[in-house]
Amino acid sequence: MIDTIIFDFGDIFINLDKPATISGLQKLGMTEWNTELNELNFSFETGDISPEDFIGGFQKQLPNASKEDILKSWNAVLADFPLYRLEFLKELSKKYRLFLLSNTDSIHINTFETQNGAGFYKDFYNCFEKVYFSFDIGLRKPDPKIYQFLIDKHNLVPEHTLFVDDKKENTDSAAALGIKVWNLQVGKEDVVDLFTKGLL
Repeated sequence: MIDTIIFDFGDIFINLDKPATISGLQKLGMTEWNTELNELNFSFETGDISPEDFIGGFQKQLPNASKEDILKSWNAVLADFPLYRLEFLKELSKKYRLFLLSNTDSIHINTFETQNGAGFYKDFYNCFEKVYFSFDIGLRKPDPKIYQFLIDKHNLVPEHTLFVDDKKENTDSAAALGIKVWNLQVGKEDVVDLFTKGLL
């Protein structure tokens, strides 16, 4: 019996427009998302570098781009957060222990909070027993340590825990620890379909 649900954030609750960021960066001179940018993103998502160092890393590769232009492109990925998903989450929080576990960075979270306002994001965060962002805890999915961290810290029973994420490598890693998983197919499924999936 499932008594705990761990949710991803992007493309589970907030919709993402990933092509918008790539398109924006290309307009600033990026020819490809290379290894250096990937490592820069990884370091930022695990809190190893500051926002200033992150933007500075982009400016080294996009010397003609301003900080403002880079930030605008970086934040273009953040689309809408449908209210019906928040209402669904509020109802779910009455019956289950809920946790948020997201690979994200401080710029995206600050932008999400600013765009949606304190009333909305506080309602969202309050649905969870605890909210975990990768940049805060220095761990990133699909590293098994991030799931074990939650299991140990909150005395979770893997067999009674469901993890919902849109990336298969993340759900596969959690499943290897005995956690039940739903690899949500973005565009074909919605988190509010949870009860029709027969997972609970």
